[in-house]
Amino acid sequence: MYIILVYDIEEKRVGKMLKLCRRYLNWIQNSVFEGELTDAKLKELVHSARSIMDTEKDSIILFKMRQQSWLEKTIIGLEKNDTDNFI
Repeated sequence: MYIILVYDIEEKRVGKMLKLCRRYLNWIQNSVFEGELTDAKLKELVHSARSIMDTEKDSIILFKMRQQSWLEKTIIGLEKNDTDNFI
């Protein structure tokens, strides 16, 4: 499935969350990632993210789609990380 992940994490934990998300997804811009994940990999990511975050202060939002082709993405302004060249 195709995932868009957005997080809002306190500064002292944000570095760990950034490294975790980069292991599973493509960085798009500050605190935003996207990419294809299996159900098992998504569960791994969520489990690891929960161990990093403080659920009283931090949040993650996941958008799930069956395929990237179902997503129409429009970028206005500077694209922070071009992912169109990924295979």
